Amino acid sequence: MISKSDWKLFREKLPEWQEKYMEKLVGEYIVFLSKDDKAASYKFWELEKRIKKDRKHPGVIMELNKSEATWDIVTLIRHKVISPVDLSDFSEELQQDVQRTLEMHRG
Repeated sequence: MISKSDWKLFREKLPEWQEKYMEKLVGEYIVFLSKDDKAASYKFWELEKRIKKDRKHPGVIMELNKSEATWDIVTLIRHKVISPVDLSDFSEELQQDVQRTLEMHRG
């Protein structure tokens, strides 16, 4: 179970991490839309599909539940929203729990 201080820090950091991830997505959209090799209608509908898919990604939206926080952090790492380095402000115990979970469920 995540400590009270780690839970508080997680709730503070998650919006920052998600904002950074969405900035990355917007950059990808800009590159896609800037290409001259496709018709505007194609780009429009492809972008609409991509946004529909991306909006379900944990880097964009995530339900918070204290009992699932360690798993949520593992999910964020697996989806490349954050890396283990982003956990440096968290307790050593949480960092170890996340690392153990990542190693147990590798693959």
